Amino acid sequence: MFSTPIRLRGAGQALRTASLVLGLASSAAVMASSHREAPFVAGQRQVDATDLYMFRSYETGRQDYVTIIANYIPFQDPQGGPNFYMFDPNALYEIHIDNNGDAQEDLSLQFRFTNTSKDAALTVGGKATKIPLINSGPISGVNASTLNVRETYTVDLVRGGRRAGTRSAVTPTGGTAFDKPVDNIGEKSFPGGYAAYANQHIYTVALPGCSAPGRVFVGQRKEPFYIAVGKIFDLFNMNPLGPEVGGNNNDLEGKNVSTIAVELPIACVTTTADPVIGAFTTASVRQARLMDAKPSTGLGKASKEGGPWAQVSRLGMPLVNEVVVGLADKDKFNASKPKDDAQFLDYVTNPSLPALIESLFPSAKAPTNFPRTDLVTVFLKGLEGLNQPKNVVASEMLRLNTATPPTAAAAQNPLGVAGGDNAGFPNGRRPADDIVDVEVRVAMGALCVLTGANDSLKVGCKPADAPAGGLAFTDGVRKSAANYGTAFPYLTAPLPGNLNPPAAAGTTYP
Repeated sequence: MFSTPIRLRGAGQALRTASLVLGLASSAAVMASSHREAPFVAGQRQVDATDLYMFRSYETGRQDYVTIIANYIPFQDPQGGPNFYMFDPNALYEIHIDNNGDAQEDLSLQFRFTNTSKDAALTVGGKATKIPLINSGPISGVNASTLNVRETYTVDLVRGGRRAGTRSAVTPTGGTAFDKPVDNIGEKSFPGGYAAYANQHIYTVALPGCSAPGRVFVGQRKEPFYIAVGKIFDLFNMNPLGPEVGGNNNDLEGKNVSTIAVELPIACVTTTADPVIGAFTTASVRQARLMDAKPSTGLGKASKEGGPWAQVSRLGMPLVNEVVVGLADKDKFNASKPKDDAQFLDYVTNPSLPALIESLFPSAKAPTNFPRTDLVTVFLKGLEGLNQPKNVVASEMLRLNTATPPTAAAAQNPLGVAGGDNAGFPNGRRPADDIVDVEVRVAMGALCVLTGANDSLKVGCKPADAPAGGLAFTDGVRKSAANYGTAFPYLTAPLPGNLNPPAAAGTTYP
């Protein structure tokens, strides 16, 4: 571990306010973690992975577990009925774990979904007429009779390669089927409260080959990611050296997201040789799709799909495909595997984002150490002594040292390792970790400054290589662990569909 906290903070330097129009025109539209980050998934939101989190569980008594959360389906308006936001029954959603550093998955959890209409009907003028809504009355329990669509899923654990490895079914304790809670339609639909309803869908599961059980939850949550995305889209229309807290609004505050969360015993996902694990999530669809000119009755019957799986979404470390990979290669990255990441190496060693920042923000001098070995370290290997596997093969994924004790929620620092909290980003990622501020600072050379003249962090650069590396770049938005839950699945209940706050007094629209 690091003997002293790593702090990506300002070092008494300042940039002139007149230079604070940071027009990242060509990269701003992808600065929302993995929300709509590539051309294909922008039009296929059901398979668009938005964020991946991985951390040692900090729920009381669960410190021997690791929690992994994969979020999908971005920018969900709470009132998005009547279908709301179901996972794609024709897709395969996966969470992959590499526990020996070789850039290939050793364990994969696979999720498949089935949506079944109950064809609820009302007698109207003597005829049974199917209702157009997802529920016919208040909902209180799992698969309630008033729920018009039942969404279920299966879970498989694969050891070895995701397609050729050994596959075993994961089952809920005391049951045979996993039910996904319907989205938060509104307060009238859940008289007992949505949180109590959704919590009935937290399953204890038997994990094949593991001595201890795990937990699984799949369902809608309030969007946990925070960012001033609107102002970033508007040519970074903000003060990037302004207040780190409260400087701007979180533009995702009114959105929901769909979550796949698992809690796994650390002993089950690590090897005795190394406590560091890597993780990434993918979504795949069938290679062939035939649109049905005359769809039959039922949910999802407008097309017929078949053939091998084709991976269309991939996410490990946050913001990589957004602000590192070039626009023309984003779909290619989403279809790739970590073991083949050498093809994207130039985007890391010679990144365009710092150069864009310098060209549009002249006082912020981009780092001059090429190739950018500091970025190779943090994004493709992990930091030695923190979260780097012993026999690491350079590849992009989120990495966590499971030997690092978890930090209790009340003591967590949103800057993670940068704030002296080694249980946070980039050693894994917790819901409250401020990855926007940290990653922009790292891109501008913060590690070159922190490593010192003797390169104590072994990142291959020095302070003189990064003139702006000590600056506290920020988007002005920050949360803390107090904004999230303290027990699995940690993310808070989604906003209700009847949430429609009035416009502020005096608001006018063109």
